[in-house]
Amino acid sequence: MHLARFNPVRFAHLPTPFEPLPGLTEHLVRPGGGGPALWIKRDDCTGLAGGGNKTRKLEYLLGDALANDADTLVTQGAVQSNHVRQTAAAAAKFGMKCQIILEERTGSTAVDYTRSGNVLLDHLLGAKIRSVPGGTDMNQKLAEVAAEVSDAGGRPYVIPGGGSNSIGALGYVECALELVAQANETGLEIDRIVTATGSAGTHAGLVAGLAVMGADIPVLGIGVRAPKDAQEANVYKLARETAALLGHEERVTRDMVVADCDYVGAGYGLIDDAVIEALKTIARTDAILLDPVYTGKAMKGLLALSAKGAFDGETVVFLHTGGAQGLFGYQGELEGKLS
Repeated sequence: MHLARFNPVRFAHLPTPFEPLPGLTEHLVRPGGGGPALWIKRDDCTGLAGGGNKTRKLEYLLGDALANDADTLVTQGAVQSNHVRQTAAAAAKFGMKCQIILEERTGSTAVDYTRSGNVLLDHLLGAKIRSVPGGTDMNQKLAEVAAEVSDAGGRPYVIPGGGSNSIGALGYVECALELVAQANETGLEIDRIVTATGSAGTHAGLVAGLAVMGADIPVLGIGVRAPKDAQEANVYKLARETAALLGHEERVTRDMVVADCDYVGAGYGLIDDAVIEALKTIARTDAILLDPVYTGKAMKGLLALSAKGAFDGETVVFLHTGGAQGLFGYQGELEGKLS
């Protein structure tokens, strides 16, 4: 795949580490035997203002923005958005302005949630922040802010939530290539990849990349927001669009897109005891810090499915999409539950 023709700009720390999880693998051995052999792809280590999966997407999105002579990045996300933090960092790195819209999606008014974690970093990085109520039409709001930037003489480049369009998803086509190369170098046969699936770009990019190269590795997305049918439809559509950019739309088939949305809990950004237990477990088995919104729920699902024998005998790679900065936005909910 000739990804260089899409003119990405390079600032991510790549390749990210690919490591075994011996502690968690041992922890998941069930009485009488059974359980997966776990590895982790450390996309929390991509380097941009704390790293995370959006950094890969932003390499392609920034390349497109600069090619279009943009001077202002405009994007949106929930209050504790990892994507927004990384977009603000990319803008600062390239001397651009950044306008961000934060949706009060969870309804939380706790000071740690509204002022700490990613929000603190957004301010530190110099982004202009606007807050809107939960349920706002975020695409319309993006268009309004972009129009304001244009009216003021700026040159806006709009990035959808999560950086999840076909250009951004190319970052995870590249990740698929990188991961398969690392597995080959290690002599490891991967049976399954497990990752959080939300705005769909990471999941779709992986599916498209693996399909186009013919790697035949299934990807299981653990949903963090939408119901299963809607999530799979979103991922499938974007995976096809991404593969189409590479000239091979037909290689992505509907059966390649699988999401398990049974672990969302009460809703997006709302955590429960099982999420907290997942955060504690991997921190104490392998010193890995997850986030409460995405990877925490993905790990909640992985632990529950493993306990049911879903991955027995498999080599499973957990794709860590980053976001530990968001832990500090949930201090009140985590305090007293981590002992």
